[in-house]
Amino acid sequence: MDPSAPAPAPSHAALARRLQGLNVYLVGMMGAGKSAVGRPLAAALGYRFLDADAALEQAAGRPIPTVFAEDGEEGFRQLETAVLDRIAGFHSLVVATGGGVVTRPVNWGHLHQGVVVWLDAPETLLLARLRADPTPRPLLNDPDPAGRLTTLLAARRPLYAQADLQVLQVESPPEAVALQVLEALPSILREQPSAPLRPAMLLDSAGQITQSLN
Repeated sequence: MDPSAPAPAPSHAALARRLQGLNVYLVGMMGAGKSAVGRPLAAALGYRFLDADAALEQAAGRPIPTVFAEDGEEGFRQLETAVLDRIAGFHSLVVATGGGVVTRPVNWGHLHQGVVVWLDAPETLLLARLRADPTPRPLLNDPDPAGRLTTLLAARRPLYAQADLQVLQVESPPEAVALQVLEALPSILREQPSAPLRPAMLLDSAGQITQSLN
């Protein structure tokens, strides 16, 4: 996807104005539905959607399992950081990140330039989705994928908790989860200061009431 491509017309224009072009980064475990939720969320905001894993594969010229096999997890993480650095140079994006992007502190410097939303889901739901998804998951290439998922979740939950917003989900369609995000976003956005209706009144050194210069 080209981040400079035209964005759709927003259905939540007031919220989009309050975001002022800040990117919205969706974080969470594999199976949390970041890509599925990101598309309707971007459309509602008039933003463009970007799947960071797809951008990484394009940059590498190889699928992610091949990158893991040839470069190891460390090589993959370095490339992931480089791609995130490039993404951060754009604006008005909803970005579905990889599940492990939170594990490198340097990545948080990029993520916190925008708004970070943690799509949280019960472990049982994550496992059910992953079992139904044919996408290769190198980190779950384990004799006990359920146990591996439990281990990864235990390590990553405190990292995901650094997000600006946590959205708990159950078995809801992506559009419903996107609506949850849209309804929760205003709670973490600062209100823009408005001009006073009349000049502020001050006391001068002589005790006289004067108008401020603001």
